Amino acid sequence: TDLMEAAIPESGSGGAAVQGPEGRLAPDARVHFRVTRFIMEAGVKLGMRSIPIATACTIYHKFFCETNLDTYDPYLVAMSSIYLAGKVEEQHLRTRDIINVSNRYFNPSSEPLELDSRFWELRDSVVQCELLMLRVLRFQVSFQHPHKYLLHYLLSLKNWLNRYSWQRTPIAITAWALLRDSYHGGLCLRFQAQHIAVAVLFLALQVYGVEVPAEAEAEKPWWQVFSDDLTKAIIDNIVSDLIQIYTMDTELP
Repeated sequence: TDLMEAAIPESGSGGAAVQGPEGRLAPDARVHFRVTRFIMEAGVKLGMRSIPIATACTIYHKFFCETNLDTYDPYLVAMSSIYLAGKVEEQHLRTRDIINVSNRYFNPSSEPLELDSRFWELRDSVVQCELLMLRVLRFQVSFQHPHKYLLHYLLSLKNWLNRYSWQRTPIAITAWALLRDSYHGGLCLRFQAQHIAVAVLFLALQVYGVEVPAEAEAEKPWWQVFSDDLTKAIIDNIVSDLIQIYTMDTELP
């Protein structure tokens, strides 16, 4: 934590992330929301693809399911999650780039860090934290993400819907955005990848009031065609969790 404070001054958003209104400690979910937003924004600046970013968020959430937020600096864990996800998904990143992007995130006007003792201490912290995370997670850091399922479902749905309905509504863009935003919370650990993919598609269709053709005459609902073991209750739970994430986004300063 001391090393992170050296890289991230108290005036930066890093110090504010753990504090709630009137200086009270914010609930864990709010902290994790802010830190995963940092992972996503840093990941984009590092040129990471969507799957490695999703893996970084999942590693982060899984680590804090096993440990206490008060014990480890969440931003250091986030930086190590990015570093580790790059290895897992074979999109290798340099620790120096991760450190500089993170430093710029908290101090937008700052120059890249000098290669001095403080930089090397921070680099060692990222690497040591990565090793700790691997042990805590018992080296189980490879995940099945909803992305490939959502791509398949979108292609199938595009063939079902009439061309006008598909072209006039941004269903695909909305579904991908919902999936990306789901990683602000721990949905990736609580629900199956296929179920999340169907649920974000279900919500995207609802948002734009688009109905799947012949739904009323079908033997079973369209979403069950995609995933046999999926129930409406599971979809409702995922949608409810997503709405909570968006509610949190509007409440955070």
